[in-house]
Amino acid sequence: MFVLSACASSDLISADDVCSIFSEKPHWYRAAKESSNKWGAPITLPMAIMYQESGFRRKAKPPMGYFLGVIPTGRASNAYGYSQALKSTWAEYQKEVGSRFRDRDNFANAYDFIQWYVNKTHKINGVSKWDANAQYLNYHEGRGGYSRGTYKGKKWLLAVAERVEQRSSKYAVQLSKCAKELDKKRSWF
Repeated sequence: MFVLSACASSDLISADDVCSIFSEKPHWYRAAKESSNKWGAPITLPMAIMYQESGFRRKAKPPMGYFLGVIPTGRASNAYGYSQALKSTWAEYQKEVGSRFRDRDNFANAYDFIQWYVNKTHKINGVSKWDANAQYLNYHEGRGGYSRGTYKGKKWLLAVAERVEQRSSKYAVQLSKCAKELDKKRSWF
């Protein structure tokens, strides 16, 4: 997933600025705000995770592996969509929220999935919904892997989690400057 996210590009004009993202895609802001109100994590945490995981590409997949550089051997996992959710975790989410008709390549569904995951991580592992670093480590390694400390020997992953935390903080500062304007526009759609 790390290789995928490092190469991910986006259709967005500026994925670096959450105000630009939400101004360009106001329905994303509405979905993010509703999900954030439901699950309790800050709006910016799932946005930072999506930036890292898929670069906001709706049909993102892990790169294809090749034997001898030419024979396709498959993908590293079945992660897919904005959130890069695995099929099994997505199925758990669908069962718990009561909807089999949610799609991993739908922004509102993928965003809600991450909020749900953060909420469960808070309940199961006691990680604050505001701790983007530890939440990302849980997201990447799974809650069981995080509990076992599987991330501790992965310097590259610790650096990625730090970047997710920095992006979430950056997005929070940006959002504080445009949220009122976004809320005014929100009532129109």
